[in-house]
Amino acid sequence: MSIKKVLDDLDFLPDKEEYNYLEEQTDEFVDLLKKHLAKDRVFEEVFVGGSFAKGTLVKKPVYDIDIFVRFDWRVDDISPLLEKALKPLCKKAKLKLIKLHGSRDYFHVIKSKNLIFEVVPVTKIKQQKEAKNVTDLSYFHVNYIKKKIAKNKKLAKEIALAKTFCRAHNVYGAESYINGFSGYGLECLIVYYGSFEKMLKALTKTKAKEQIIIDIEKKYKKSKDVFFELNESKLKSPIILIDPTWKERNALAALGNKAFEKFQNAARSFLKHPSKNFFEHKKLDVNAIKEKAKKQKSEFVHIKLETDRQGGDIAGTKLKKFTNFLTLEIEKYFNIINKEFEYDEKQGSDLYLILKSKKEIIRAGPPIKMLDYAAAFKKANKNVFEKSGLLHTKIKINFSAKKFISDFTKKDKNKLKEMGIVKLRVN
Repeated sequence: MSIKKVLDDLDFLPDKEEYNYLEEQTDEFVDLLKKHLAKDRVFEEVFVGGSFAKGTLVKKPVYDIDIFVRFDWRVDDISPLLEKALKPLCKKAKLKLIKLHGSRDYFHVIKSKNLIFEVVPVTKIKQQKEAKNVTDLSYFHVNYIKKKIAKNKKLAKEIALAKTFCRAHNVYGAESYINGFSGYGLECLIVYYGSFEKMLKALTKTKAKEQIIIDIEKKYKKSKDVFFELNESKLKSPIILIDPTWKERNALAALGNKAFEKFQNAARSFLKHPSKNFFEHKKLDVNAIKEKAKKQKSEFVHIKLETDRQGGDIAGTKLKKFTNFLTLEIEKYFNIINKEFEYDEKQGSDLYLILKSKKEIIRAGPPIKMLDYAAAFKKANKNVFEKSGLLHTKIKINFSAKKFISDFTKKDKNKLKEMGIVKLRVN
């Protein structure tokens, strides 16, 4: 089947009936919110944002619609003020209110089992440089994408294809436990390339470790100027996408090399053998990982983790951070052949590893001239030898990875607690 045929048959946008329902429910809630907030002058404006406002919302079982409450720029601590206003409103309307923690606290208002309003406090600014938080830029992002889609209606479908493809391959989301493509980043990429297919073809041509610089609105005269103008921390992503609404921001700064490589592999496979299957999220095939370990005569390890932190970005980040820490410790004694991390979107995750023992490692000790330390090192270790003025020892790896992980976590219970891990089980 051709790429055109596959893509023509796919449409991930909500149908007219579903869209009308969402629009009706959103208008009703926004009107209620506006009336309630009108009494207090600190609330400047309420506007619908995110994918719904842009027309790039992807069809899914549960919709979350972003609603931004803009505050006077002179007002600080805007999250508590919004919470104070939302509590009586939700109580009167019999809506469930959930507070979520982030760089700035925001709120979920549960309208029904398939509709959530994500109410976000932002500062009303006239210029992007006045932003106190990245969410303050949302107003500009919404307007930019809306204008582009108004000029070319086909872009909405292309954006939905891109989002669904990336979500299917676990590279959608700027959260630090994913380090993938943000929704706004993908929207800008489609605006730049003009279609999903063109985007795939362009992004798979790049060579390993070669950075792609995209400046849609030509904010810079020359591409190399980007490296002088942008903060160094914003220049590490494989794609530097200059935010069309603000030249000092890389809209894909969160994109990591591993996620991009994963995306490229999936994109190349799709372009070579087009199929609708590439847009379907598949569960990790644990049996296939076990079989791979068996064939390579390696050890398979499954680690289940739980955290006590808030589900979502906070919990996911904590679990991924601990996973990275743990694998660094494991790598001291074992070669990691394969690593798969799965976050359950709540407070748990699974880590699947294929490991091969290093059999023996050499550990460096103190300089031989430091007599007391040298004596203690010789007493504590066998097979001690000198090299370049330092003592070294050979350590035989005569234990399994499961045993190492179990012993390590027992000894470092404080480290687990410090990193927010409340449960670790090795299978």
